[in-house]
Amino acid sequence: MRLLVLDVDGTLQNSRHEISAATCRAVGRVQAAGIRVMLATGRRYRDVLPVALQLGIDTPLVTASGALVKQPLDHATLFCAQFAPGVLVDVLKMIVARGREPILYTDSFAAGFDFHCRRPLQADSHEVSQAGMADGDDNGIGPGLSDYLKRNQALACAAPLVEQFPPSGVFAGFTMGTQSQMRALEESLRTTWPSQLSVHTIRSPRYREWMCEIAPAGVTKWAGILHVAHEWGIEPAQICAAGDDVNDLPMIRGAGLGIAMGNAQTDVLAAADLIVHSHDEDGIVEIADLLLAGLPYPAPLAGTDRLNQ
Repeated sequence: MRLLVLDVDGTLQNSRHEISAATCRAVGRVQAAGIRVMLATGRRYRDVLPVALQLGIDTPLVTASGALVKQPLDHATLFCAQFAPGVLVDVLKMIVARGREPILYTDSFAAGFDFHCRRPLQADSHEVSQAGMADGDDNGIGPGLSDYLKRNQALACAAPLVEQFPPSGVFAGFTMGTQSQMRALEESLRTTWPSQLSVHTIRSPRYREWMCEIAPAGVTKWAGILHVAHEWGIEPAQICAAGDDVNDLPMIRGAGLGIAMGNAQTDVLAAADLIVHSHDEDGIVEIADLLLAGLPYPAPLAGTDRLNQ
């Protein structure tokens, strides 16, 4: 293995959103052995930079589930996805028609903001009331998105008519809601634009709702990884990838060794070559030990036993 690719939330970070000292040491041991380490995450570029700094990683960062790849040393953009002409406007109209609020990512790190939204909330906003949530009427901003907008208000750019006039350079976006709302939206998007979108629904690790993430067709973490690996002369069979959620499935299936954390979603557990301990049990240490031992798989396959327990 020449490249280790790691998801962040639910993989590197534990359930307290921390990276343990043992995990930091494990990543350092892998790098010291000459194996490159790359982060591939659903997070925004700016949001994952502190993680890369903490781990001493200066390789390109695959962010927004593969829609944006940037070099942290100089913030140069290596890849930025693009929607087919006319698709984004119709997608946004569908989201708004369903009473949800779209969040749109642009490659605007240098400009000091990360995303566009129709109506940013202030830190002291009470727009989402308990009464409104109880009635199921949250004006499109449920507790999860409300929390997201409050925490990231300094990184938002207001675009009140975004569904009619989306900003240029949008490479991905998302909306939030209940699991049933996001699953239904995902199904409608897939049915309406079967070959023009990459869509998946995941449980937000840091907020209180589910996210339906939307990107141009072909955008995955794995595609972003291959964009960089090709430049390095690294073959898929020489890549080990570890993750826990459905947006990690393409890289876990495509890598020479695909690893699921013990806390991973059922589909991820089923797709992986190997299952290690959970993010709360320093599963990354187990991965580092495996790679440094020079063994492609342990015998017997520990993950199979763990999955059956």
